Amino acid sequence: MPTVTLRAVAAHDQERLLEWRNSDAVAPYMYSDHLISEGEHAAWFSRLGTNPTVRYWVIELDGHPVGLANLADIDLKNRRCAWAYYLADPSVRGLGVGSFVEYWVIEYVFGVLGLTKLWCEVIESNKAVWRLHEGFGFTREAVLRNHVVKGGQPQDVIGLGLLESEWRGAARDAARERLIAKGFDLSAVSAA
Repeated sequence: MPTVTLRAVAAHDQERLLEWRNSDAVAPYMYSDHLISEGEHAAWFSRLGTNPTVRYWVIELDGHPVGLANLADIDLKNRRCAWAYYLADPSVRGLGVGSFVEYWVIEYVFGVLGLTKLWCEVIESNKAVWRLHEGFGFTREAVLRNHVVKGGQPQDVIGLGLLESEWRGAARDAARERLIAKGFDLSAVSAA
């Protein structure tokens, strides 16, 4: 049975996160795909602990770091935020890790933070990810045409949203059943 955990980003993750972000497994799916310098990364990393509108977690599979998940634009007044994640180790894709992370983050946002909307944006060509989101109950709310330039070509971005009221029904139950069938232990997730 796979064990997936999310832990807060720590100082010792700085170098690993730069390597991941610049890797061929991650950069093509990000809005910016330029080679991030050590200085640029260090400046970003130093702001993490001082920005109350973001949260970052390292995704671990059986104790080994394999990716990153984050919340951004946490807006307590309007009770919403955005989120994203990536799996930096291609060998763990297809094992249900992304599904577990999605479930964990949704439960955290609606349960722990008490927000009512979760939003994400996915480059349209990353079909596997936007379909995964739709499988968790996210609704396509926008197509941002020519929103980013990748490899010199403009790319559309899909905007998806999930409301807490939509999650608490059949979407949550179906997601739980799928994850339990894959062998994931969800007993500690609500305590995220």
